[in-house]
This record gives sequence, structure tokens and C-alpha cells, in this order.
Amino acid sequence: MPAETRERIMATTAELFRRRGYNGTGLKQIVAEASAPFGSLYHFFPGGKVQLGEEVIRWSGGLYGQLIDSLFDPAPDVETAIAFAFHSAGETLVETDYADACPIATVALEVASTNETLRVTTHEVFESWLANLHERFVSAGLPAERARTLSQTLLMLLEGAFILCRAARTTEAMAAAGDAAVAEVRRAFDAT
Repeated sequence: MPAETRERIMATTAELFRRRGYNGTGLKQIVAEASAPFGSLYHFFPGGKVQLGEEVIRWSGGLYGQLIDSLFDPAPDVETAIAFAFHSAGETLVETDYADACPIATVALEVASTNETLRVTTHEVFESWLANLHERFVSAGLPAERARTLSQTLLMLLEGAFILCRAARTTEAMAAAGDAAVAEVRRAFDAT
């Protein structure tokens, strides 16, 4: 039972962070939506909201990082995987009424200048995603230095598109970012 309570708190917090951000999510709201006693929050996370935030960012980052594998593994090539990633991101935005984007970016935008622990944590998650993309590109034949640059470019296109799409409530920016991402992939691999 305690493990279930902790998992509910983590999952609820991840959902709230993704939709409302770190600062827009209160501890009372978390325990109420997780159907957990308030004391359980400090039992599992004695460091309070910062510890909870750090653990949720790492946990969410790991889950979202697995999306890279789920996109690349069935794809016949890198270009197809990237095109599908951007298309899927646009569909998710529409299906969730533009509420679900990247939970890590949502928190990073809020805390990068105010909370060093969470800034470092979001940075580490982004780096893990970049490393996974880098490995995929190198395995596909791209030189390591170019693979790093391409990984950064694609992540920037995706995260920037999330912001613009949520603000405009349209997937126009995601479609444009997807086209640009596919062009970057094609250009990088054509140059090798």
C-alpha cells in the first residue's frame, strides 16, 4: 500500500507539472488529486516540494526518454522516425486541448533562474535525451560531432514548437518544426 501511495503522488505530480508547471502546483492539490494523506507527502519526500519535484522530473524524464526508443525502433530510418515524432507531438497537443507538452521544459522555463536543484535536474534530463538521440544518429552513420549538433537542433525545434503551439492553440508551428527537422536530418546524412 505505501508503494502505491508514493506512485500515485509521483504520477499526479507529473501530470500537474505538465499542465500547470512547478509553481502552479500546490502540495495540497497534489495530495487531494492523488487521494493521499497529507502526511504521506513528507513521509516519502522529507525534502518537501523540491525533493518531490526533483524525483518527478527524473521519473518523467525517464518515461519521456523512452519515447525516443518507441519512435526509432519500429521506423525504417531516422528520417521517418523524426517525421513521426513531430507528427505525434502535434496530435498529442490537439488530443489534450494543448495542455500536454513537455513536462521537463515546462518546469525548466519556470525554475532555471530560481531553483538550482531543479535547474540541474532538468538539464540532466535534457542531456539524457540528447545522449539517446546522439547514439541513434551515430549508429545510423553520422559522425559524433554532427550527431550532437543535430540532436540539439531537433530538441530545440520540438520544444520551441510546443511553446508556440500552446500559445497559438494550433499545430502550425509543430508542422513547420517537423518539416525543418526532417530537412536537417536529410542534410546531415546527405553530407556524410
